[in-house]
Amino acid sequence: MQTYEKTIQVCKDDLDELNHVNNVRYVQWIQDVAKEHWQFKAPEVMKKGIIWVVLKHIINYKSAAVLNDIIKIKTHISKSEGVTSIRVVEMFNTTTNKVLIQSETKWCLLNESSLKPIRIPEEIKQFFTKITS
Repeated sequence: MQTYEKTIQVCKDDLDELNHVNNVRYVQWIQDVAKEHWQFKAPEVMKKGIIWVVLKHIINYKSAAVLNDIIKIKTHISKSEGVTSIRVVEMFNTTTNKVLIQSETKWCLLNESSLKPIRIPEEIKQFFTKITS
């Protein structure tokens, strides 16, 4: 499968009143990495006329991150069928290699003009499930 990775450093604005990364920030990072994967990897011709919207997030919080932690974020598409796709996102503390969160998000593909769901083209399915090194 094709994966996308990035690292980020936790800053003060990411923290909640317990001085841990706020759960809302994790959701933002999940959406950010999904968008980046699509924007940076998909060819322009593939992106034309379509948009993705979230239908559901499932997030398992495993460990807390704190100020200045370096987090590795990894994502891939685990399944695509019909008009929906399941994207997995995992975040790890790069120092301890502990899993911070594991998530699955169900995305729906829409026609950009009508905003109606459309079937995911085979070329998109193939592109994001191919094995890359």
